[in-house]
Amino acid sequence: MRPIDFATVTRALSRDVFARFKPGIWVITALAFLNAVGFAISLPFLSLYLYQERGLSMTAVGAIILVSGLSSGVVQVFGGSLSDRFGRRPLLLSSVAVAALLYAGIAVLIALSAPIWALVLVYTAGRSILVVGRPVSSAMVVDLSPKERLAETYGLLRVGQNLGWAAGPAMGGHLLAYLSYAWLFGLAALVGVLSFLLVFLFLRESCSGCTESTKVRSMFAVGKDRAFLGFTLLSLLIFIVQGQMISTLSVFSVDRVGFTTAEYGLLLTMNGLVVVLFQYPTARAINHFAKYRTLALGSLFYAFGYFFIGRTESFILALVAMVVITIGEIIYSPITLAVVGELSSESWRGRYMGFYSLSETLGLSIGPLLGGVLLDGFPDSSLFIWGTIALLALLAAFGFYGWGAARRTGQFGRL
Repeated sequence: MRPIDFATVTRALSRDVFARFKPGIWVITALAFLNAVGFAISLPFLSLYLYQERGLSMTAVGAIILVSGLSSGVVQVFGGSLSDRFGRRPLLLSSVAVAALLYAGIAVLIALSAPIWALVLVYTAGRSILVVGRPVSSAMVVDLSPKERLAETYGLLRVGQNLGWAAGPAMGGHLLAYLSYAWLFGLAALVGVLSFLLVFLFLRESCSGCTESTKVRSMFAVGKDRAFLGFTLLSLLIFIVQGQMISTLSVFSVDRVGFTTAEYGLLLTMNGLVVVLFQYPTARAINHFAKYRTLALGSLFYAFGYFFIGRTESFILALVAMVVITIGEIIYSPITLAVVGELSSESWRGRYMGFYSLSETLGLSIGPLLGGVLLDGFPDSSLFIWGTIALLALLAAFGFYGWGAARRTGQFGRL
């Protein structure tokens, strides 16, 4: 029996994976990596800066994130709709260019110890512009990928994003030992410049028939799709849970449990590494299962993981809890955009992705506000804080299962 040549097998698998996707998918994946690095190296630490350096309460920090989320959500709906009218590439170019400038603006304001209102204004504008690219790139994936492989393609995209999440927080957490918060945003601005060059030089337009009207009324008309609307509302619950990663977890782990900023960065790095290693094979495997079942299962892992956070007293236990949360993420996340892609019509992909991104942004903004209120209101009850978060994920799990049953029995209007 001949020994297995692992090098040959690895090369063959790599060629198989590379050939399964069009070049534009790989460029979008690289862009997702750079955007994640720029975000993760800076914005997760902004909550710590406002709380520790500027003395804001966590409720106030959560309110700031909520306000920026409301603005971002509206902008995303417009961005997705505009991409149905003018094409995907111009919107992506504009978003990455302006986001780089606004990262640089935040760096300058922090360096100058500018008033809080100025930071909030620039942060809100920067976050709004940054997220415009999300529905646009998601629509490009549907343009370029067969519908039966959407979950797999979004799995690849999430590998790129989480490579950035693995690198960004670890870099940010360690650099804070030597550099100021301002320098973190300066580095994020540099990453934004690289993102612009990538789109400008290598990404072609994917929508040849983008001529749809962009009237305000038509932007929200996708809400009349009952199956899509029900799915989006359930997803909002999970986005609220996911929003704890940005703000609540950072303050809880550093200020309440006593971890260092580097250890908090390593928690996020663990999240990114697990996704990088297991997201793509998991996405290919779960592509054959009923989507509503995988959505419910992923939500259950979220519930167990965040409940476990409330029982965490050591860094090792926190890492275990993060792994459980991440298992939920790799099961749940690629399926969601595949569902949106399947429900959307060809000429309204940007609108569907924009409306769904509105739910994502609102959830990721409401989440830190809820977490801040819980942290301020129950400083001595970590179990109540994280039990409340886990309950939302549990409700979503039951909701997705019921949503799937309703689809199977034809209770929604357009399936």
